[in-house]
Order: sequence, then structure tokens, then C-alpha cells
Amino acid sequence: MRILSIELISHFVPNLTIGAPVIESLRKHTKAYLDCHLMVTNPLDYVEPLGKAGASGFTFHVEISKDNWQELVQRIKSKGMRPGVALKPGTSVEEVYPLVEGANPVEMVLVMTVEPGFGGQKFMPEMMDKVRSLRNRYPSLDIEVDGGLGPSTIAEAASAGANCIVAGSSVFGAPEPAHVISLMRKSVEDAQKNS
Repeated sequence: MRILSIELISHFVPNLTIGAPVIESLRKHTKAYLDCHLMVTNPLDYVEPLGKAGASGFTFHVEISKDNWQELVQRIKSKGMRPGVALKPGTSVEEVYPLVEGANPVEMVLVMTVEPGFGGQKFMPEMMDKVRSLRNRYPSLDIEVDGGLGPSTIAEAASAGANCIVAGSSVFGAPEPAHVISLMRKSVEDAQKNS
């Protein structure tokens, strides 16, 4: 399965990347899972346009959705997208437990392994404690990591229990991106076999 992770950034972090028109354009050319990570202060405003554009997954930040996450998850699912929740490095992992355990739960947790907003940052290995906690508590949950992932950090993330990996700079900056993707995929597969 091919997955494309797309970050939509506005207000929550300072820079803006892409939005629904790009998702719509991509959808015309691929059946890949289009995983959208929204770093915005108003994620409800994006549910309708991203659902209509063909997004597959919609991940919002727990830090700005504490008061309306149930409505948000319900709307995401009603538009045919898979809901996920992200947490920044300074946010306690316990903040996402209610969203995973609720009557209408999220289906993925994204642990940021850098401060969100800018590519090329250094991987924060101390975030693997969050991944381990989530994996121990929810053995079948999809746990994604984003930030500083590449050939030198992927094994640590996969061994901690991450099964969804976002890699930007390490892939797009590599002389042979396909080789980097292959190495990282093998690390995740090996970690899953050994767990």
C-alpha cells in the first residue's frame, strides 16, 4: 500500500503548505492513502473541503481540539475519512487517551518527534517513551511518528512500537529516495516481526 502524508499548516504553526486543491489534484492521479496532518487552530473548517477533495485520513492536534474533539471525529468519519490525533513533544501522552477510548474514537495517534512546523529538524528520541506507552496500552492502534525520521532513527521508532512513519527530508533529500524508503520499510517490518 502506498501512503502519502500531507501536512496542512496554518495558524497553529507559522508556515502554510498545501490544502484541499492539492489533495484534489493528487487524488485524480493516485489511489494511495492520502494522510492529512492538520496543524491548524480551526480543524473543523477543513473537514468538508478535505473530504470533498478525496483525503483519506484527517489528523488534528489534541492541543487545540480539547473542547470539540467528539464533534470533530464524528464529522471526519461522516466524510469518509479516518480520524487521527497528533500531540506535540511538550504534550503529555495521557491527553490522547480519552480520544482513543471514547465512544467514537480516533483510529490513529501521531507522536510528533520534533516541534511541528518546519522540516529538517533533529529526531527527539525521548518521544519514544510516548510511543511505548501507547503501544503497551493499545496493542492494535496505529501509531505514527513524524519528525527527523530516516535510516539512522527509524529502527528506534519502529522498536518502540511505531507502525506508521512520516519521512520528508530524509527521503526527498536523498540521492536515491527509493533506497531510503526501502531501508525504512524493512526496519518497520523487522520490528513488527520481533514484537
